[in-house]
Amino acid sequence: MEELKHQIEVEQSRQREWEDFLTRVRQCLGGEAVEWSSGDRVRIEALEKYTVFGDEAQSRIPATEVLTNLDRADTPEAAFALLVDLGLWSEHENLFLRRNQIPTHFSSKVQEVAQRCLHLPSADPDENNRLDLTTLKVYTIDDESTQEIDDGLSVEYLPDGRKRLWIHIADPSRLVFPGDELDLEARRRSTTIYLPTGMVPMFPPELATGPMSLVQGKICPALSFAVILSDIGSVEEYSIHPSIIKPTYRLTYEDVDEMLHLGLQAEPEMTTLAEMARLRQSWRQSQGCINIYMPESVIKVKGDEITIEVLDDSKARQMVAEMMILAGEVGGRYGQSQNIPLPFRGQTQPELPPEEELLQLQPGPVRACAIRRCMPRSEISTSPTRHASLALGVYTQVTSPIRRYSDLLAHFQIKAHLRGDPLPFTAVELQEVLMSITTTVKEASLVERQTNRYWALEYLRRHSGEVWQALMLRWLKEDENLGLILLEELGMEMAWRLPRAVRLGDRLEVQVSYSDPRRDQINFQEMLPAAGSASAS
Repeated sequence: MEELKHQIEVEQSRQREWEDFLTRVRQCLGGEAVEWSSGDRVRIEALEKYTVFGDEAQSRIPATEVLTNLDRADTPEAAFALLVDLGLWSEHENLFLRRNQIPTHFSSKVQEVAQRCLHLPSADPDENNRLDLTTLKVYTIDDESTQEIDDGLSVEYLPDGRKRLWIHIADPSRLVFPGDELDLEARRRSTTIYLPTGMVPMFPPELATGPMSLVQGKICPALSFAVILSDIGSVEEYSIHPSIIKPTYRLTYEDVDEMLHLGLQAEPEMTTLAEMARLRQSWRQSQGCINIYMPESVIKVKGDEITIEVLDDSKARQMVAEMMILAGEVGGRYGQSQNIPLPFRGQTQPELPPEEELLQLQPGPVRACAIRRCMPRSEISTSPTRHASLALGVYTQVTSPIRRYSDLLAHFQIKAHLRGDPLPFTAVELQEVLMSITTTVKEASLVERQTNRYWALEYLRRHSGEVWQALMLRWLKEDENLGLILLEELGMEMAWRLPRAVRLGDRLEVQVSYSDPRRDQINFQEMLPAAGSASAS
């Protein structure tokens, strides 16, 4: 009898909780402020999982019970709408992040470690070996919105008339050690994710944008790559040093383009950097590098405003890219010569279309698109291998240790060898770590693409009355008239079933007839300027 009485009481309590939850939901939907209980959170999480995973969600039944009792449809879309109506989610909630279960916040334990690093940093293992380069003029060059400043450039004029390039890379490994709390968290995340609404960092922001970054006017630890180029642009001499630097100028790409255009005599180092970059690019071209430039758009969302900027292939961007590639070659050569396992990047030689076939295509995006289709993916390995499109015999990425975990691994290995310490990772151990982060990096890249496409479609939905210039890039299914077009003013590539026969390189004027970013659907219609009418797609 006691057991039966207990069961009845438990059931009555559960029923009261359920009714109280529904009451709070209806109050919230009516505009009242409510305080959710721990039991409410369980049901809300069930709604969230049903929205994200649909029928595959393990907590589908509790979610559908809530929807049914509120006279709403038993669908993930209805669950999403309810969460928005309750003010728990925004109408633009990023389901791609949630579906891939990417953490957007750091645990309290990681935050505690980050605070200790800020106020009681660990002893720097390279403190007595750092080369003092604070007398060099150091330029950091990034987009205006960049917060993690991880590279800087200098020029040193030698007594014999030669010029030594210095590529300074931020040194987070002085605060992070293999296997510690920050390292394991960075390994779990594997990369910083850049979204239109903001970034999801690999390290806690207070570290990534503070003591880990190369901050203008402050003494900053770095890993500096010194390079002297030959007359034709190949690497003649190089060395790598733990260092301290003092960034002189925090510049944007636009600043540098203007400086190069004006040819400022007060900044001869900048002119030298640009000349060395051109020499370097010319040498790589002589080695068979493959340069592909396609318009690239950057979408930013602030509040309810969406802005789109098409990046130019400017001299400043080309210069910085060449310097970063150069640092990657030097890091790779050092690893190869010293037999250090590193995350080497390689790419097999692509099979490009015959030259006469490429020459028939319109130069610019159409031809670049045809070449891009033939490019094999780059692969990562602990053994050095040739990178075909860069035209380098060996290459490793070392320039973004705050944002890419594989770069941090390279720093761990190189710095240990420079100190004469045992390497943190054997080749086998390094390969295991690389395998563990590869999947995470791919998922993060997918989330970036999906999120950018969502906001691109939302932007086009809001501007459905505008007419866009479209360039026919290539066929996806020519027999079905399905092609890939480039909206030139926006730098966006979109699939479209064209309403008539066109040729590659043809330009059309199009208007959005339908766009639903949540369903990932968009349709266009061609505008016929002569007749002033439109034919539906």
